[in-house]
Amino acid sequence: MGSAADLNYGDEVSKLAERVGELLAERGAIVVYGAEKDYDSLSTAAARGAKRKGGMTVGVTYGKGKDIWDKEGNTDMIVVTGLERGGGREFVLVNSCDAIIAISGGSGTLTEIAIAYQSNLPMVALTGVGGWSEKLAGQFVDARERRRVIAAATPEEAVEIAIREASQH
Repeated sequence: MGSAADLNYGDEVSKLAERVGELLAERGAIVVYGAEKDYDSLSTAAARGAKRKGGMTVGVTYGKGKDIWDKEGNTDMIVVTGLERGGGREFVLVNSCDAIIAISGGSGTLTEIAIAYQSNLPMVALTGVGGWSEKLAGQFVDARERRRVIAAATPEEAVEIAIREASQH
């Protein structure tokens, strides 16, 4: 889960997202990501990284139709939700995951973290990248303190934690 290109993240953050995708593919995990229709995103970068390592990717998109921004063929399967941004698509996306890794992120990523929290799914947040992952790393989403958003300093640490937590979930 992560920022769309309209949040103007830098190339270094995009490379971190691609590395997360590579590492997930190397571990045999399926990368499920929010497939945007109109621009690149850190989630799409993770899908690129996964495909580079021969991994499987599933893009969950909003609205109708399979027309997504990724024209390079990095998406093995497109799930068309018929839902819009802002909760509907994000609900399907998050609940298709065993754990989530947040990288930076704006309001959509915040929504995804909140859905994961409500669903008691493991949440890992990459630090040093700004956005909601930076703000929520090491924190609980609310006073119920159900599950902490686990901080990770590197893509390697984020993937290791996500896989461990998913297997225990």
